[in-house]
Amino acid sequence: MLDGLVQMPVWGYVVTTLLLTHVTIAAVTIFLHRHQAHRALDLHPIVSHFFRLWLWLTTGMRTNEWVAVHRKHHARCETDEDPHSPQIVGINMVLWLGVLLYRREAAKADTLEKYSKGTPNDWLERNVYNPYCFVGVFTMLAIDLVLFGLAGIGIWAVQMLWIPFWAAGVINGIGHYWGYRNYECADASTNIVPWGIVIGGEEMHNNHHTYPSSAKFSSKWWEFDIGWVYIRLMSALGLARVKKVPPMPQFVPIKPIVDMDTLRAVLVNRFRVMSHYCKDVVMPVLVEEKRKRKQSARQLFKHARRLLVRHESLLDQESQHKLETLLSTSQQLRIVYVYKQRLQEIWKRRSAIEQETLLHALREWCRHAESAGVAALQEFARGLRGYTLNPA
Repeated sequence: MLDGLVQMPVWGYVVTTLLLTHVTIAAVTIFLHRHQAHRALDLHPIVSHFFRLWLWLTTGMRTNEWVAVHRKHHARCETDEDPHSPQIVGINMVLWLGVLLYRREAAKADTLEKYSKGTPNDWLERNVYNPYCFVGVFTMLAIDLVLFGLAGIGIWAVQMLWIPFWAAGVINGIGHYWGYRNYECADASTNIVPWGIVIGGEEMHNNHHTYPSSAKFSSKWWEFDIGWVYIRLMSALGLARVKKVPPMPQFVPIKPIVDMDTLRAVLVNRFRVMSHYCKDVVMPVLVEEKRKRKQSARQLFKHARRLLVRHESLLDQESQHKLETLLSTSQQLRIVYVYKQRLQEIWKRRSAIEQETLLHALREWCRHAESAGVAALQEFARGLRGYTLNPA
């Protein structure tokens, strides 16, 4: 009476639970996130419908609601309109009660109307998956009970809690609160760990927010995105087609001048350009300036890297004051920080002014940077000319 059709030792039930929840994670990251929300890849109809069915059984989530809430999160990130920003409502609220924030936003008709366009709206979606979302999860309960007996209740409970905790809590919470950052985008997103296995690659959240329309979340050579591995396998089998991945900088021998090709390459690779600027210009100057200071004066340089590289919009009033104090003590640091701001200003204006004007601005930036008297800045400005979209 207590046994199901499948009987296993305890470790077998644990492994089975992890495998089942991993399929759910794959469905969320590949189907809901990369395919539906961001259109980063196309999926074969058979694969797409399998994921829809599996999510109906294991989460009860409606595709249009998930997509709408997520798209609004990107559009209004770290503002009062963000559905689940720990920077606004606090980390504990998002980590432990993130699913409630999701439900509250998903219930808003204007959010669904504005942000859910292009999601499935076929007969099954209208007549089964959407109106009877809870039928799916209880069907899963019945399946687990038949297969695993009473142990199936525990397996089912873990399945139901897996996405609310890992996606709504950990990714939406910790992924905007704690971790490392490869890119200084304008929100607080972080990479939790560089090995995206447990949550299907979603662990590399800063990479995703920097390149949201990319099907690949890993960026550095040492980062691993298992969701991307599955996408590559499906692509090889003709079951998926990748539409976009992050741009990779291309270089040619240093040109005598910055031309239109240079400008376009810099704009496309602007996040990597800024990452290189912080690594090759800001950090060497910071290390040298700190070395010059007496031990008693080095306290001022505590957390200096974060203050110098972090996007201005993410610095609170206290951090801004610390930054200004730091810059007032070092002319070299002030120079490289000002040039960082001026470079960022060029691509901030990319949609507002003509490219010829932007080209002139980039040329002027390089000319002034090369005569600023900071060796690391001069070298960076020379190297910037080598960016290209059309390598030889």
